[in-house]
Amino acid sequence: MLKRGLISYTTPLLFAVLIFMSDFLETSLFKFGDLNFAFWFILSVFCFGAGWFMVKSFGYQPAGKMIFAISIGTAIVSVFIVVLFREYFNASNPTFENIFLFALRNFFLGAMGFFGLAIRELWAMHSTMLMQSEKIKLIEETIKDSKKESELIIKEAQVQAAKLINDAEAAAKNIFLRKERVEKELRDFIQIEKELIKKYEETK
Repeated sequence: MLKRGLISYTTPLLFAVLIFMSDFLETSLFKFGDLNFAFWFILSVFCFGAGWFMVKSFGYQPAGKMIFAISIGTAIVSVFIVVLFREYFNASNPTFENIFLFALRNFFLGAMGFFGLAIRELWAMHSTMLMQSEKIKLIEETIKDSKKESELIIKEAQVQAAKLINDAEAAAKNIFLRKERVEKELRDFIQIEKELIKKYEETK
């Protein structure tokens, strides 16, 4: 769950205020007179930052819904206020084209909020992909190290097994030699006994 402070909840309100402020500019979006374009650029940057901050605070889908709702709601309120106070907004003849231009500037700034949201989400996805790729590399290196370690363990086990086999063969050979020696000694002992018995009988 994302921690949301007071600033996080005031960002949508600030975003709505920024969009509503565009109603007090000239109808032409890119009119260069009286620093109008510079003010539009500043509003666009702030709306971009608001979209960036909202997706960071609320998440991608909730922030997108907020930006969409704020853009639509502000456009409706702006059209209502422009029609109601048309003399103040230089819209004494509130034609469809004039009202559409007032709504268009609201949607333009709302689109800048969506742009900030999308860039922030792409940045987060890119960071996540980098982290995942690093994890994959680390896992691959761990697998390689584990494979090398298992190969060393297998080789060591093979060497120990060969040593055990050699030791067992040597022990078996020693036992066989001792057996032959004991059998030979027994035969010699029996032969000596026979000769002693024979000599003893001859002396009688």
